[in-house]
Amino acid sequence: MAKKNGNGANESLEKKLWTTADKLRKNIDAAEYKHIVLGLIFLKYISDAFEEHYAKLVAGEGEYAGADPEDKDEYGAENVFFVPEKARWAYIQSQAKMPNIGKLIDDAMDLIEADNTTLKGILPKTFGRSNLDPQTLGGLIDTIGTIALGDEKAKSQDVLGRVYEYFLGQFALAEGQKGGQFYTPESIVKLLVEMLEPYKGRVYDPCCGSGGMFVQSEKFIESHQGRLDDISVYGQESNQTTYRLCRMNLAIRGIDGSNIKWNTEGSFLNNAHKDLKADYIIANPPFNVSDWSGELLRDDARWQFGVPPTGNANFAWVQHFLYHLKPDGGHAGFVLANGSLSSNTGGEGAIRQKLVENDLVECIVMLPKALFFNTGIPACLWFLRRGKKQRNGETLFIDASELGYMINRKNRVLAPEDVSKVADTYHNWLNQEGKGKKEKVKGEDDANLLPSTSNLLPYSDVKGFCKSATIEDIQKYKFILTPGRYVGIPDEEDDGIPFQEKVDTLTSKLRAQMDEAQVLDKEISEQLAKIGIKL
Repeated sequence: MAKKNGNGANESLEKKLWTTADKLRKNIDAAEYKHIVLGLIFLKYISDAFEEHYAKLVAGEGEYAGADPEDKDEYGAENVFFVPEKARWAYIQSQAKMPNIGKLIDDAMDLIEADNTTLKGILPKTFGRSNLDPQTLGGLIDTIGTIALGDEKAKSQDVLGRVYEYFLGQFALAEGQKGGQFYTPESIVKLLVEMLEPYKGRVYDPCCGSGGMFVQSEKFIESHQGRLDDISVYGQESNQTTYRLCRMNLAIRGIDGSNIKWNTEGSFLNNAHKDLKADYIIANPPFNVSDWSGELLRDDARWQFGVPPTGNANFAWVQHFLYHLKPDGGHAGFVLANGSLSSNTGGEGAIRQKLVENDLVECIVMLPKALFFNTGIPACLWFLRRGKKQRNGETLFIDASELGYMINRKNRVLAPEDVSKVADTYHNWLNQEGKGKKEKVKGEDDANLLPSTSNLLPYSDVKGFCKSATIEDIQKYKFILTPGRYVGIPDEEDDGIPFQEKVDTLTSKLRAQMDEAQVLDKEISEQLAKIGIKL
């Protein structure tokens, strides 16, 4: 969700857009109108970027002297999508009041796909449907038309990114259970990314949804002066409309989405990246899935640490991740239900034991409740690493269950300082042996070295929050990985008030409340007696 600027304008802009878009819901539900709204935002973005570059070509100054503004190659060289005349926003907005505006937008999407092969088959073409009110659609077009999304100034301020993330979050709230298929709350993604630091190499998400994990990875690189072309993203999604949303989400940020694949079977039955060995895996797989077709995969090569139960996919996901990590330092961070930390059903406990004994579990983070829009199931973060070079034979447990703040009656988010607290604790722990990331030296190549994201300090266990445990420690708890068992309960701070004084104060309050209750009971009886009711 976007942050307020000094005068709150950004938030007002997003809420204005949402209020207009929400009018579409009178005939279609959130799952459908998500693609209507985000499709229009995407169209406005690429049209703005095109028009800005088009103006430079028309001016024909400097390096653009003699350039043809209708030559598609002039745009591809600048990572700008070519937009045909009848797909440009100026034309669409001029037709916004026409009764056939929906069909005109569908035609525009077809024209754009025909001229941009990387967008082929991913743009929504459902604007001409009969249950979509042309007048409301026209009003939404006019509202979006007031906002610059794709020019250089808007890009530098990431206006589009903020609007897009705000809408995804609002859709998740509106859709309830369905929304979580597409959206992982931003604060959780930030925490995963800050801990993994995926700034160079291959990043893989086999259940990528709308692509939020990749977008946040790119933001991490930008904010730490890295090179965007040092990273490549791979993903897979089984829901076609969500796949298209992911490709659009990546396209508007200039991220190559060619390695994002779609098939209806999903990553277990039809693995689209069978030979991939990733540097980083970052994911939020669906929790506790029972119909994952496990009975068809009993002899699969991915189950190196035990065959997962057919009734729960949690440890199928864990082993799928491990299978796709490179052997030397491959690093995974992902969300799972808390049950994965302690369940012994269907051999899950034996699989978890083997993961620990093979020194693959690097860190477990217990998350607060109510972080997700789509489920009340308590969740945690797992961090696995193949070929550990730091903290061999140890696992860090962090209990972050008391962090965050409520944004409404149902949902909580992690504040930036909460994300920093957990991520810094993890990086300090890794650095305990003096092997943490090297600080950048002046003049050193940015492509090979980034400044540390953490103020590395000596690590120490904090009762009630974090604990570094050995494999032997974990064995004593029968390989259950619930952080609370290891970090313990924080000591209660002494407020300096004597115990007897506290008891006297509480007793006095209780006596006063009991006296008040008697008065109220008497008053209620008297009022009831007046209307003939006796207690």
